[in-house]
Amino acid sequence: VQLQASGGGLVQAGDSLRLSCAASGQAFSQYAMGWFRQAPGKEREFVVAISRNDGPITYADSVKGRFTCSRDNLKNTVYLQMNSLKPEDTAVYYCAATFRRTREGAMAAMASGGDGIDYWGQGTLVTVSS
Repeated sequence: VQLQASGGGLVQAGDSLRLSCAASGQAFSQYAMGWFRQAPGKEREFVVAISRNDGPITYADSVKGRFTCSRDNLKNTVYLQMNSLKPEDTAVYYCAATFRRTREGAMAAMASGGDGIDYWGQGTLVTVSS
């Protein structure tokens, strides 16, 4: 599976952006997908995980109510709609894919990051000015 993220850019606080992550390869619908971000000088952190098919979505507390993750399994694409952006959202955003035998296992692996991720995309930079 190869992941290609896009949609980053420079915006002002309060603006919106939509990130996309297009996946190549088969069985996209069977993968849990997620987004992580890494701000300058900080460790990469979990943002959201979306289960395979029409399963649950888990958000980091810092983005709840502002970010919405969705997926289109026909287009092999996962989206991250980011509203009410804040300067602290400035980071490189990475998409990720993980497959586990169970949906719950995949979501847990995705949320754990690191070794729990099977595939990483390249990052897309989001910069939010105050």
